[in-house]
Amino acid sequence: MLKQNWMKTAASSALVGALVAGLGWLPSGGVMAQPPTAAVRGLPDFTDLVEQVGPSVVNIRTLEKVRPSAPDSATPDEEMQELFRRFFGVPLPNTPRQAPRSSRPQEEAQPRGVGSGFILSADGFIMTNAHVVEGADEVMVTLADKREFKARIVGADKRTDVAVVKIQATGLPAVMVGDVSRLRVGEWVMAIGSPFGLENTVTAGIVSAKQRDTGDYLPFIQTDVAINPGNSGGPLINMRGEVVGINSQIYSRSGGFMGISFAIPMDEAMRVSEQLRATGRVSRGRIGVQIAPVTKDVAESIGLAKAQGVLVRGVEEASPAEKAGIEAGDIITRFDGKPIDKPADLPRAVGNTKPGSKVGLTVFRRGVHKDLSITVAEVEAEKLVAAATEKKAPAASGQHWGLTVSDLTDAQKKEFRVREGVRVDAATDAAAKAGIREGDLILAIANVEVRSLKEFERIMARVDKTRPANVLIRRGDGAQFVLIRPAK
Repeated sequence: MLKQNWMKTAASSALVGALVAGLGWLPSGGVMAQPPTAAVRGLPDFTDLVEQVGPSVVNIRTLEKVRPSAPDSATPDEEMQELFRRFFGVPLPNTPRQAPRSSRPQEEAQPRGVGSGFILSADGFIMTNAHVVEGADEVMVTLADKREFKARIVGADKRTDVAVVKIQATGLPAVMVGDVSRLRVGEWVMAIGSPFGLENTVTAGIVSAKQRDTGDYLPFIQTDVAINPGNSGGPLINMRGEVVGINSQIYSRSGGFMGISFAIPMDEAMRVSEQLRATGRVSRGRIGVQIAPVTKDVAESIGLAKAQGVLVRGVEEASPAEKAGIEAGDIITRFDGKPIDKPADLPRAVGNTKPGSKVGLTVFRRGVHKDLSITVAEVEAEKLVAAATEKKAPAASGQHWGLTVSDLTDAQKKEFRVREGVRVDAATDAAAKAGIREGDLILAIANVEVRSLKEFERIMARVDKTRPANVLIRRGDGAQFVLIRPAK
């Protein structure tokens, strides 16, 4: 009972204290200072942003020309007309006379799709997604004031899904481009577009993640802003009224919005648009390597501090990489001064490098970091690389870990484009469990190069066969590390 009364008294005192604090006075007549309170954050008001950016957002309709197939037989109506004419000598009642059919069907412009875009400059350059205008014969742009223009496609880049179109107009309200590096996860953002063809639709949400790697060429901004078909190409806008991205993709199992949408970062989009406006195409760098991720097990086994960089599985013949001295089995850890942490980092860094530029890169090779210099080439049409045909070399010998290996002949070295190594003639036991198979080439064991069969035997005599060891193998045109674990 006493406890209950105390709780009531405490509650009453708390209530009186709250009232007193709210009124700012004390019962004795003394005035109490207002206590500092934390700022209360309410929901953002987007009305000013809509008025500011809305006039810069456009609706994009695409058309394609379709030639109707020529009729190869009379329609049922025509057959009935002919029947009446033959048997009754009069036309079919209540049927208007048809105009003579053209001998050649005319092309007709039919709607193909609807998307969004935004004005980049006052003289009529407009940015949108490449997939919005892909395959279109005509592009129609409708401004917020309902004026409609026929647009010319300046250029489109499928790899980044960025396109620029141009309309003949001046004095247009251009957007302000924001600094993507200042964008923070949790920040409020807004989208304006034409979902399902509904023009000037505003939706809002927050930034869910940055640098989201979806396997595409660019790292995306992930948001929970409602994006649906037709929003593609529209702007993602921060609370300062600046465009920070282009709404491009959604994650959906139904075709509609499911809470996850992706936008192309505006800094990347602007780099692409500048090239499109200047030349109509995008020029990208290449160095000519095939790459793979570096796993934790591989990193530990080769002495790399952590699982970072990319493994070079293969080097194209006469490529910039080969000329720079990059070898299969190297781990590229830095490119042009930037760290390479995961496989997606390298193609993005190389692709953003101007062809012809000479840059430095760092590789981790057999326990040592090496600095190399490479001249970046321009991306060209993809080449189909045929897998090399495996040929057996004579004098097979050497059996360790279930491996039977042999020296390479000069013809095999030329065929596989290697200077040294041994060929696997059979793989059983621990080697087979590690994934090594007949026909593989062994280039290094425990970070030591395998130049010949004698070198293989010398290495195997020194290696600790009770502990896992990394083996660099070459299979076809690719190299990879495998970890051989001795049987317990």
